[in-house]
Amino acid sequence: MLPGMLRLERLRDDHAPALLAFEQENREYFARSVPDRGDAFFAEFASRHLARLAEQDAGECYFHVVLDEQGDLIGRVNLVDIDEDGAELGYRIAERATGRGIATAAVAEACRLAATTYRLPALRARTTLDNPASMTVLARNEFTPVGDITLSGRPGVRYRRRLAAIG
Repeated sequence: MLPGMLRLERLRDDHAPALLAFEQENREYFARSVPDRGDAFFAEFASRHLARLAEQDAGECYFHVVLDEQGDLIGRVNLVDIDEDGAELGYRIAERATGRGIATAAVAEACRLAATTYRLPALRARTTLDNPASMTVLARNEFTPVGDITLSGRPGVRYRRRLAAIG
């Protein structure tokens, strides 16, 4: 479970306004460590949000938001590209909420859900070498480096975590 009153909720239609605000408020912060989503992401946000919900309903992906004690959206944790080997984990935490263990706890909760609710055998993740915070979150959640990659021209690492032993 997440610390304090933090909650991880499956993405819903009514999360759209808060999710868009979260992405807009943190765009520059995220772009320092991951490729920018581009202007089209924001211009087409409503239709993209509905498409994500349809993917989730079809069991192709599972999207989650992280809510703080006041119910404000401070992050997201997604499980995408689901196949027989598992899913790809992705996560983002608002700049104002970093450094408090929220990403580590949210990823731990996503791992628990992936194993118990979604019955996935493993999760994959990747990050750039110049994102030590993300590398720490993955290490704290028992992800193992499995290879080098290049992400948007930057050196990075692929990770994997088996989930069979969870709950």
